[in-house]
Amino acid sequence: MTRFINPYTDFGFKRLFGEEANKDLLVDFLNALLPEKHRVRTLTFRNLEQLGIITTDRKAVYDIFCTAENGEHFIVEMQKAKQKWFKDRALFYLTFPIRDQAPQGLVDGVEWDYELQAVYLIALLGFEYDKNEEKRKLERNVQLKDQDGDLFYDKLEMIFLQMPIFTKTELELETQKDKWYYFLKNLSSFDQIPSILREPVFEQAFATAELARLNRDELLLYEASLKAYRDNYSAFETAKNDGKVEGRAERDIEIALSMKKDGIDPAVIAKHTGLSLAEIKQLE
Repeated sequence: MTRFINPYTDFGFKRLFGEEANKDLLVDFLNALLPEKHRVRTLTFRNLEQLGIITTDRKAVYDIFCTAENGEHFIVEMQKAKQKWFKDRALFYLTFPIRDQAPQGLVDGVEWDYELQAVYLIALLGFEYDKNEEKRKLERNVQLKDQDGDLFYDKLEMIFLQMPIFTKTELELETQKDKWYYFLKNLSSFDQIPSILREPVFEQAFATAELARLNRDELLLYEASLKAYRDNYSAFETAKNDGKVEGRAERDIEIALSMKKDGIDPAVIAKHTGLSLAEIKQLE
């Protein structure tokens, strides 16, 4: 039995970064990634399920959606297994907090002038994608640039973190960002707090992640989330090692059915299996 939760599970990730009591953990993590001009002091969590303008619009379901005191928006995602259209989904998610900034009606008696607040997507990936294209970059910061590589627009940025590429040991950690990467990648394997992480923000993170602190209901939710994570990982590894994807649809259905029986939200099931909400609703 491990001592700490697996942060790559839905439950583990949201317990660390998505709870009101632990907002300072998310603030510290974001500030380790962001440039000085976008440093965050306080955050307000937003509705995780962001609806479209009309009822027939598709919905975006975020892991964490929050807004800083200056109005800048942050979507923080943990993607555990490789997904064919992950980049497309990332762009799709970004459209919602952009469109959501349009006011309903007049502002102070005048028409809106289209000024937007910055929107960030931070995606922690438990896999590597497009290995040849990315040239094994741990971090890929993506902004809108012109044909000469000059920045065209500075209010939209995607930060992709390919966590398998991070291999630093405890002795090699230099920055706060290094420490967060090391913490997230190795948390579930720690049996004690490493000396280099003996500082208030990480001591709080370790306390939050300790399995012994979970009540019975929380432990059941975590175990269901951990099972879904392991099932997805096993299916992905099997398909990769066999060099084929036959049976993946059937496996997705099995995983979705198991998650549904465990009471996992259908939107979360859809995100991790690729099944539609309608397909999940029909599962018995």
